[in-house]
Amino acid sequence: MVDHTQATKSISLDAYGIKKAKINYQLSSDELHEETLKKGQGKEASSGALAINTGEFTGRSPKDRFIVKDAITEDKVWWGNINIPFDSDKFQKLYDKVTDYLSGKEIYVRDSYACADDDYRLNIRVINEYPWSNMFAHNMFLRPAEDELEGFKPEWTVVNAPGFMADPEVDGTRQHNFAILDFTRKIALIGGTGYTGEIKKGIFSALNFILPVFKNTLPMHCSANVGKDGDTAIFFGLSGTGKTTLSTDAKRSLIGDDEHGWTNENTVFNFEGGCYAKVINLSRENEPEIFDAIKKGAILENVIMDKEGHVDFGDTSITQNTRVSYPIYHIDNIQKPSRGENPKNIFFLTADAFGVLPPISKLTPSQAAYHFISGYTAKVAGTEAGIEEPVPSFSACFGAPFMPLHPTKYAEMLSKKMKDAGVNVWLVNTGWTGGPYGVGSRIKLKYTRAMINAVLNGDLGLYNYDDYHIHSVFGVAQPRTCPGVPTEVLSPRATWNDDEAYYKMAFKLTNAFRENFKQFEKYANEEIRRGGPQRYAF
Repeated sequence: MVDHTQATKSISLDAYGIKKAKINYQLSSDELHEETLKKGQGKEASSGALAINTGEFTGRSPKDRFIVKDAITEDKVWWGNINIPFDSDKFQKLYDKVTDYLSGKEIYVRDSYACADDDYRLNIRVINEYPWSNMFAHNMFLRPAEDELEGFKPEWTVVNAPGFMADPEVDGTRQHNFAILDFTRKIALIGGTGYTGEIKKGIFSALNFILPVFKNTLPMHCSANVGKDGDTAIFFGLSGTGKTTLSTDAKRSLIGDDEHGWTNENTVFNFEGGCYAKVINLSRENEPEIFDAIKKGAILENVIMDKEGHVDFGDTSITQNTRVSYPIYHIDNIQKPSRGENPKNIFFLTADAFGVLPPISKLTPSQAAYHFISGYTAKVAGTEAGIEEPVPSFSACFGAPFMPLHPTKYAEMLSKKMKDAGVNVWLVNTGWTGGPYGVGSRIKLKYTRAMINAVLNGDLGLYNYDDYHIHSVFGVAQPRTCPGVPTEVLSPRATWNDDEAYYKMAFKLTNAFRENFKQFEKYANEEIRRGGPQRYAF
């Protein structure tokens, strides 16, 4: 039987401009699951998870993400194609239209918070048009205890109305969907899209501005775990590089899989209360923790199921961006609370489809800052129309779409914290070996795990000249040996058996790095500039 205790609490949204609405406050996950089924907005999978379709948008729409340009943001935000300015007066008019649209409707309200460290806690009120969107907020944000709800004062508000369509000519948007941050009003306004990721990314984009500007704390788009001795490891990486997979380790406790802060006290804390993982080609054999987290309380997005509710994780007929949202307690081996101390190792994960980067290499502080700003991975043939050979892909700070400040600001903070904490930084290539995509093969997951375990066990932690080889193009230090990994795998050049072809491809990638870095060059300090490849192709 479902407990309706919290749902009976009465609150008013008049102050938000939402009038005469039927308000469902703080419903449980089970209640929201049932509401979704009752309204015909979702189906139940055989695992017990709720399966929903997000509609027209199955992923973020970066060109429709805006930040209100005002006294707080005008001189601090890195304006451009990523952080697109929005007029304050137009925001107010659009907000009024959205709240008028929600007035008189049945809506779902949730009080929650972000940041697992109380010194950085951000109270949030989420107002949703749909029950499954509110269930997503339950999963992804941190959940206050019942006694904390008395007198709860939200600092930020998310207003989420997927059914509201903007009029671009009148409202100032690019098209009918939008996600807008207003740092003065402290509102994330989302409309015209059912993609739930906009809800969490709105708040986390706000934190990526608030923490460095007002708290002198580094926000990171990364996963993190902690060992039995209390050492914290941090994993940066773009989609498809193995960030979630490699940070989920039976021998280490998961702090979180996507968003964290690194404080001046040398602690790391999770922003979130849940995980939002890709499920394309998911199997229990390869990713047992994620597979087993898909149960009652989880939300599957845009997957294909048969009549019995069995999910075909290989079916991408709706989207390749099939996902699952679940509260972090669906994973057995987690850190409680979601905080870690004493960061010792940072891993930058990249799926190099050119096959030229070492499977693991140690970076100097200069190189770490440079690669952090670059945020490199590669797209392979078939991922997008027109791609027939590997294409380099760069996303500053491994999360450019969510970073309001200039990337060099985050890179300088990271560089300082690395030096102060004595952290080792490693570049890990989870991509190709023996040649580029289409010629070589993907580096075996068991080898990548062995290399990361060797780092965490201290087997690769010390730098001795005889133990490392300096890569002649990228200048990074690649180990000559590693427990559990064949020696020949550690040298990408050796796996090609064709030096001329290898160096030609290596210089091609080097030039792509340099071309990408031109946009940062005048903002970066000398140390960061020294971290890039030092040899030129002629």
